Amino acid sequence: MLKLHPPRSQRTMKNFVVSQFNTFGLAFWVEIMTEMPRCTYYFGPFLTEDEAEQAEPGYIEDIQGEGATGLQVAVKHCQPDILTVAADLDQNFDNPLQWA
Repeated sequence: MLKLHPPRSQRTMKNFVVSQFNTFGLAFWVEIMTEMPRCTYYFGPFLTEDEAEQAEPGYIEDIQGEGATGLQVAVKHCQPDILTVAADLDQNFDNPLQWA
């Protein structure tokens, strides 16, 4: 099935609006905490809670695919400074490429 995307100008405007919402702490983020390894992951920002909830299963699948267990998932307003917090390692990762 062919998936149509909105015109570039609409995507650009939406990105701008999401950025502004995020600046003021109004954007939604998916927060996933895992027991093993002990990490907190943030995915977003999203303009609406519904958009964040729709994206949530993909993030859960990815994290479980990496072998993480004991997931707790929440959609909330926040402004994470760090997108991945690895409590077990006492490290923070802003860029997944740093993991290698």
